Amino acid sequence: MGNELSKKEKDLVSLVQGNELGDLIKPMIREIHLFDSFVAGTTHLEDKSVLENVNVGDMLSMQREDNKFDSNAILILNADKKKLGYVPEKDNVVFARLMDAGKLLKAKVSKIEQKGSFTQISVEIFLVDL
Repeated sequence: MGNELSKKEKDLVSLVQGNELGDLIKPMIREIHLFDSFVAGTTHLEDKSVLENVNVGDMLSMQREDNKFDSNAILILNADKKKLGYVPEKDNVVFARLMDAGKLLKAKVSKIEQKGSFTQISVEIFLVDL
C-alpha cells in the first residue's frame, strides 16, 4: 500500500511539473459580464498618446485608487499599466465593493468613437471568477 501512495504522489507531481500555474488554472477561469460603461476622464490625461494605442478587443486592468474626490475611484489601465481613465463615478460603487472584497475585475474595449477632440472608449466590465 505504501508504494501505491508514492506512485499517485508522483503522478500528481508530474502533472504540475513543467507547467505554469496559470496554464493549469486557465481552463477553470470564467469571465462573467457585469456591465457596459465607458472610460471617464480621458480629457484630463497628462499623456493623451496612450489613447492612440487602444483598440477594440483590448483587455484592460482595473485598480482601486485612493482618491480625495471619489472614495470608490477605480483606475482603468492599458496592458502597459498606463492610465486611460476611470470607471465613471455613477457606476463605480458596486465594483469598488467587489474589488475591496478581493474580487478581480477587468474591462474589455467594446467600441472607440472619436467625437471632435474627445475619444470615447466604451468598455464591458467583467468579474473574473474561478
